[in-house]
Amino acid sequence: MKEATKYIHAGTEPDPSTGAIMTPIYQTSTYVQQAPGKHKGYEYARSQNPTRTALERAFAEIENAAYGLAFSSGVAATDAVIKLLAPGDEVICANDMYGGTYRLFTKVFEKFGIRFIYVDTTNVSNIANAITANTKLVWLETPTNPLMNITDIAAVAALTRPKNILMAVDNTFATPFLQRPIELGADLVMHSVTKYLGGHSDVIQGSLMMNSPELREKLYFIQKSCGAVPGPMDCFLVLRGIKTLHVRMKAHCENGAKIAHWLRNHSKIGKVYWPGFEDHPGYRIATKQMADFGGMLSFVLKNDSVEEAMRVLSSTKLFALAESLGGVESLINHPASMTHASIPREERIKNGLSDSLIRLSVGIEDADDLIDDLRQAIG
Repeated sequence: MKEATKYIHAGTEPDPSTGAIMTPIYQTSTYVQQAPGKHKGYEYARSQNPTRTALERAFAEIENAAYGLAFSSGVAATDAVIKLLAPGDEVICANDMYGGTYRLFTKVFEKFGIRFIYVDTTNVSNIANAITANTKLVWLETPTNPLMNITDIAAVAALTRPKNILMAVDNTFATPFLQRPIELGADLVMHSVTKYLGGHSDVIQGSLMMNSPELREKLYFIQKSCGAVPGPMDCFLVLRGIKTLHVRMKAHCENGAKIAHWLRNHSKIGKVYWPGFEDHPGYRIATKQMADFGGMLSFVLKNDSVEEAMRVLSSTKLFALAESLGGVESLINHPASMTHASIPREERIKNGLSDSLIRLSVGIEDADDLIDDLRQAIG
């Protein structure tokens, strides 16, 4: 099945009772049983919901995985993965990652005896050198948030698979349209569905995709036991969002490329972080494992002035100053005080995330209008 057809039809079929072409919103908390333990596959909506079932099928199909699970947020999905572990286990993860993930790891799970080791994963030897007998999971982001670093997923899988170490990839920035980590050897793929999969800034949700039935059963047990599940209306919205993912991502990529090149040629811009530049350290790997380079990029002004960066952030008219990313509208963000504020400043600076860094989520508006907006804001 071709990509466009897959996104339109993933997980869905006409409702058998009415013929409705869209999956109904099953707004119910429980289900009538014919006899104790005898039912139609649904008992209680925390464990199962037909709208969520359709969405979880769609998640699996678009990621070319065997199974999908839906969670109430991307952080909830990440939380479920870490709950596979036990005190004394170690996790190797990127030193450049989403601040909410870092907060979850350091402020919640470290106190339960799980150790997190942060390395530059763009150099796979750093991962190899960090592995110990207690390593149970490698957690990757690629591209990373917000510095757009690229990690070779297949190379990491070649390292972790023989050692029976789980490897999970946060695929939020790339989406399944641009990158499918399971095909490259990942055991788990996580998405903050809030972003590109939902695509319209109107829902909070997360997902996990995997091939292993054993892993699926463990994570399903955590999902229903801990209860971080999305409601049926949220599932309906994401099912709708997935149908246009391929169309939206093409526009995000096209606009992102235009803006990245425009910024790079601007006299007041110092550095642009975008993996589509041929001199980007991860360009070769990105071209190997991604279909395109996405709509996310970051930049710093040439004078590296925090005050001037703040002025730019407050001066755009089309780019909305807001958290999140991946919606149809363009957003501008200051990671140091917004999405990555939970990471201590010394850690941010050490890893290259300066106080003057500006992150863009490039939407699907007309690229010329977006460039005009940046031009007047930068001055």
